[in-house]
Amino acid sequence: MDYPAIRIIEQNDYFKGLSGSSKARLADLCVPRTLEKKEHVFLEGDKGHSLYLCAEGAIQLFKTSESGQEVVLKVIRSGELFGEVILFEKDRYPASAVALEKSRVYLMPKIQFHCLLENSEFRNDFISILMQKMRYLAEKIQYLTVYDVEERFRRFLRDQFGNRDVFLVDLSKKDIAAAIGTTPETLSRLIDRMKKEGKMTWEGRTITVRKPDE
Repeated sequence: MDYPAIRIIEQNDYFKGLSGSSKARLADLCVPRTLEKKEHVFLEGDKGHSLYLCAEGAIQLFKTSESGQEVVLKVIRSGELFGEVILFEKDRYPASAVALEKSRVYLMPKIQFHCLLENSEFRNDFISILMQKMRYLAEKIQYLTVYDVEERFRRFLRDQFGNRDVFLVDLSKKDIAAAIGTTPETLSRLIDRMKKEGKMTWEGRTITVRKPDE
């Protein structure tokens, strides 16, 4: 049987390494859910009953400070997993998730996922996935250490919207700042500097960036 969820699972960097049978078992768990813009997937502190796989759209993960300010952690796109922390580390979601636009996600119930781990083939595949995630986090730390804010900004645009010069961006500056590991104030200063140096223009939702060697 052809599972539509499998195509999304294969987009995920961590699930790509699963065997065909493990992907099919995982797809069996997936329950589709459509979200309207600004609809919450879950709230910080909610009981963690499922992990999620984004199939379409954009999901913002954020935490709320004691003063009530929302701090953006990450913007989730198609093929990305989120909420997986409830599998082992916590029984409640440590952050909130909200749809930035009309989106579609697959939820995978925690209890059923744990049952899958009783299968030795799936368990071995999943352990391999966790090791890949640890390597990814190590590379992320190196990325933040090696590249300055301007280079992270350029790489973010390319990674999110393709290798081009003109980008149609539907994210706020606050979201972009969170995604590249900086503050909105630092990003604003970077944008002002790049504009003055003729490296970029930002009009409405359209960003035009000149390549460094131009």
